[in-house]
Amino acid sequence: MLNEQQPAPAFSVVDENDCLVSLDDFKGNKNVVLYFYPKDDTPGCTIEANQFSQFIDEFSALDTVVYGVSKDNCASHVDFISKFSLQVGLLADTEGKLCDAYGVWQEKEKKDVKKMGIVRSTFVIDKEGIIRYAEYGVVAEGHAQLILDVVKKL
Repeated sequence: MLNEQQPAPAFSVVDENDCLVSLDDFKGNKNVVLYFYPKDDTPGCTIEANQFSQFIDEFSALDTVVYGVSKDNCASHVDFISKFSLQVGLLADTEGKLCDAYGVWQEKEKKDVKKMGIVRSTFVIDKEGIIRYAEYGVVAEGHAQLILDVVKKL
């Protein structure tokens, strides 16, 4: 698992439009919020995406980009964005490399059944590529506001 004050793992992953997005794209000029979520168009994931979307102008004013990350493909992301008019970018980590690098692909237990899955997690990465906030096991409701407050202190 990752901790605050360590360099963020580099990544290059396609977004919903099949355009490559890399951490290096933002070094020196933008903070990055990466929030990992289990699956497009599910209740908790929809709450989180909608709440981040509500604050997108405030994040932008703070030189911060926001990306949701799941293992869903680009087409699924496009449908999710369209259905809810989301204002955040979504990264398609279909191979799970980004999930592995950030330590969010973990064993989960539900109704006494254990299986691997994405643990809802968020990372705030500053303009120099350093993790300034890391949280695993996020509760979706109200989380975007908490992250906005973290970014305001950068």
